[in-house]
Amino acid sequence: MKKKQFKAESKKLLDLMINSIYTNKEIFIRELISNASDAIDKLHYRSLTDKKVKVDPDEFAINVSIDKEKRTLTISDNGCGMTADELENNLGTIAKSGTLAFKEENKPKDVDIIGQFGVGFYSAFMVSDHIQVISKAYGSKDANMWESYGADGYAISETTKDGYGTTIILTIKEDTEHDKFSDYLDANKVKEIIKKYSDYIRYPIKMDVEKEQLKDGSKDEYEVITQNETINSMLPLWKKNKSEITEEEYNNFYHNNFYDYADPLKTIHTSVEGLCSYNALLYIPNHASYDFYSKNYEKGLQLYSNGVLIMDKCGELLPDYFSFVKGLVDSSDLSLNISREILQKDHQVQLIAKNIEKKIKKELEDMLENDRENYEKFFDAFGMQLKFSVYNDFGIHKDELQDLLLFYSSKEKKLITLKEYVANMKDDQDKIYYACGESKDKIDLMPQIEQFKEKDLDVLYLTEYVDEFAIQAIMNYDNKEFANVSSEGLSLDDEEDSKKIEKENKDNKDLLELMHKTLGDDVHDVRFTSRLKKHPVCLTTEGPVSIEMEKVMRAMPTEDKIKASAILEINESHPIAQKLKDLYASDKDALEKYTKVLYAQARLIEGLPLDNPTEISNIVCDMISK
Repeated sequence: MKKKQFKAESKKLLDLMINSIYTNKEIFIRELISNASDAIDKLHYRSLTDKKVKVDPDEFAINVSIDKEKRTLTISDNGCGMTADELENNLGTIAKSGTLAFKEENKPKDVDIIGQFGVGFYSAFMVSDHIQVISKAYGSKDANMWESYGADGYAISETTKDGYGTTIILTIKEDTEHDKFSDYLDANKVKEIIKKYSDYIRYPIKMDVEKEQLKDGSKDEYEVITQNETINSMLPLWKKNKSEITEEEYNNFYHNNFYDYADPLKTIHTSVEGLCSYNALLYIPNHASYDFYSKNYEKGLQLYSNGVLIMDKCGELLPDYFSFVKGLVDSSDLSLNISREILQKDHQVQLIAKNIEKKIKKELEDMLENDRENYEKFFDAFGMQLKFSVYNDFGIHKDELQDLLLFYSSKEKKLITLKEYVANMKDDQDKIYYACGESKDKIDLMPQIEQFKEKDLDVLYLTEYVDEFAIQAIMNYDNKEFANVSSEGLSLDDEEDSKKIEKENKDNKDLLELMHKTLGDDVHDVRFTSRLKKHPVCLTTEGPVSIEMEKVMRAMPTEDKIKASAILEINESHPIAQKLKDLYASDKDALEKYTKVLYAQARLIEGLPLDNPTEISNIVCDMISK
């Protein structure tokens, strides 16, 4: 047995790979099983194209065994095997891939080949300090062993082997302070890793598993037995025909793989062939996870390549606004990096992501149209995410999402879409009216709503902090502008009433200026209004920042406290209007007190705090005592 050295560049690559390329040591099992699957694929392909190759496909298998005493983990297959020259070429030069060469020479259409880079095998050096590869090529009488202790080099020698195929024996490293390598000698741990990464390899992966069972004739005494089991599922659920899968199977897969106790609201199973072929199995949950609206939440779909798990969370496959979707994508057309861990940003990825985005949107639209009850459950859980996404990134996604939004209708007494609102608008109505507040009940009691109820106009109730930001990002819908019922310039008066209120404000200009001076910078203006019916006062705003937006921004952890440009409006038909006029003529000091109380009242109606509660309390007490 003559020892050989890795080429200098290979030696550097081996050291780099062991220490840098792979971020997760356990994937060495994935790599070795994928290589074994490739070897069986090659022999299977040869049996289909060469009549001299006689194999029974039902006999194909990958076997995994553990010897704790010798600290060895063995993975063997009955695939094509390798000659001495192939051992030299494939394992003597790192990044020399026999699988890649096979693909280039044969271009098989019906055989999925996983490994392409020729480095996965060497990931085993992360956990082992001695590797033996015993291989016998199909049709050959000779067997050979490739052996290495790491970067120092390797040796190839003749040996014996029953049957064709390859056996890889890893001598697992001793435990260190930072790494518990003995985990890879634990049958349950190895089984768990195989299930995680290689559950859908098409060939059975067999392994001895210890189990407890009652001793013969005993009712309470157990014994440990060893059974050889096939531990992988082999055929992925998403590669079956949809007609063969029950709802229960879909739901069980969801529970087991995405750790949710509740059934999903919607299952999306799709298969696409074309420029980029893939299978996808997606789920829309019926509730948000505990961390969904936190910064710790990580979006993404599981990514498989030919049934082998590549990434547990591939964020590139989901837009942020559909980050609630769980599921997976399996494609053989993906461009993977050398460690099969990180997805390259290429055309295939972008194409799959775009298709998935369209598919999710279409399914949500279908649910909205045909399964309204479940859609409203979905919207209750994830509507805030959609509304935030409409507003986020300067509103660039508003066109994609605006028809998925729901808002409470004052007339319909239920959630409706913007499309439904516009369809039910009055013929002469040119705006979409909305009101903001902490709850439907509080909005229902707002002074500004009275006039709209009287004229039987529908008003959308916005009760979440992000609602008005989303509405302002949309700007208009179906050429109809949005209008806040608390906006200063909004009036439902006819021309005659408008002229009347304009004259009222002009005739009482001095009174209103004194009231404005009393309140100072707290308000932008004070004026009489005809929009109120029963209530004496209300606050309206001028400009883009409303009262509700001011509340949201004041709650943010920032030193910049943005204020709405508030206007105190006084009901010109309420007795308080005449009282103010009388006080202006007879007692301006009392007028100032009344002004402060009315402003405080307007703020309380809006749910705003009082800057001077003690002063207001004293004024009210003084008024009562007189």
